Amino acid sequence: LYPPRLPLLSLDYKPLKGSYLIIIIIIIIIIISNIFGLPCSNMESLTSLLYSCILLWFVTMIDPIFASEHCDFPAIFNFGDSNSDTGGLASAFPVFLTPPYGETYFHEPAGRFSDGRLIIDFIAKSFELPYLSAYLNSLGTKFDHGANFATAASTIRLPNRIIPGGGFSPFYLDIQYTQFVRFKSVYETTRKRSGKTHAQTWLMPKDEDFKRALYTFDIGQNDLGEGFFANNTSIQDVNASVPDIVNSFSTNFKNIYNISGGRSFWIHNTGPIGCLPYILANFPSAERDEVGCAKPFNEVAQYFNYVLKQAVVQLRKDFPLAAITYVDVYSVKYSLFTEPHKYGFELPLVACCGYGGKYNYSDSVGCGGTIIVNGSQIIVGSCGRVSVRVNWDGIHYTEAANKYVFDKISTGAFSDPPLPLRRACYKSSVY
Repeated sequence: LYPPRLPLLSLDYKPLKGSYLIIIIIIIIIIISNIFGLPCSNMESLTSLLYSCILLWFVTMIDPIFASEHCDFPAIFNFGDSNSDTGGLASAFPVFLTPPYGETYFHEPAGRFSDGRLIIDFIAKSFELPYLSAYLNSLGTKFDHGANFATAASTIRLPNRIIPGGGFSPFYLDIQYTQFVRFKSVYETTRKRSGKTHAQTWLMPKDEDFKRALYTFDIGQNDLGEGFFANNTSIQDVNASVPDIVNSFSTNFKNIYNISGGRSFWIHNTGPIGCLPYILANFPSAERDEVGCAKPFNEVAQYFNYVLKQAVVQLRKDFPLAAITYVDVYSVKYSLFTEPHKYGFELPLVACCGYGGKYNYSDSVGCGGTIIVNGSQIIVGSCGRVSVRVNWDGIHYTEAANKYVFDKISTGAFSDPPLPLRRACYKSSVY
């Protein structure tokens, strides 16, 4: 269904060195065999093997997708919301995260809105890179392998209500872009003034790393959420806002592309928001689908994903040298709700860390908060078996669910074009 993939011109590619060695060895064997004499049948076999090796080498040179080497990303730059925030909002507003956040892997709050690691953590680990440091974290921070500009509660467009006066991050996508511009300009200025050696002591990426890095995006859920909870706004109104939201995403993508020099981009669509306890608890009368998710809310998410995918198609036309991968996170996450037991999960619609009602979620008290029950003050803690739960705190996923999603999307089975994560520097030659 897809034409041959070609490597990006800006990325160095080393073809299979073993092919050269095998060809040389076979040629030497043929020469020696001719000198000392070898049965004709054996000579024909060696000659056929030589031709096969030459063909393999030729195919490798023309279409490196057949080669064994993967993309070598020296850095990752991420833009997004709480689905990929590794400490941004917690650095700006430290009161946001308390135990039991981070209990599973870090054993303490680690800036992530989960019990442990996020999809972006597993992406970094798959390339043997350190977990990404938040751009807003100024204490002992290393940026030599990239930076994370995502913050929880971030939107693509400027939100109407901003923390601390409202529920959304001031670091929406436009601001994340300007932070990236600042990040890159500080590096370039320092390098010019003090030389390469001093710039490296700042633990910043190398100059070429900006071009060879993987740029990841996971944002959009909060734009829909803001619309759902806005006064006098209907589902239809939120649906109508989607094209403008996606246009804003495209504008920022173009800006990031132009300033970064990057050529490899990995874009997640948004998940089934109608399956999250905070939606289910707040909209009890919304129509449910066969697994208990709020159907109209998921339909808006699906429409957002449709428009986003069309925007990605256009971005590929606008930037033909870029490898832009669209990743269907929605389908993978939804499978956790349709067939949880198949993948080792249970109670997917119920928050692990929460309090109150059918979905173990309440707007009045969140995970890690305190509440008076029967005259006693208790801390809202996690459930006993977080490793088999899908939802962590009513809005976010558990580490176990994040790992499951990563394992699925990294194969390329849910990507367009259908290339695995480790081939994200490649692209289809025709779209």
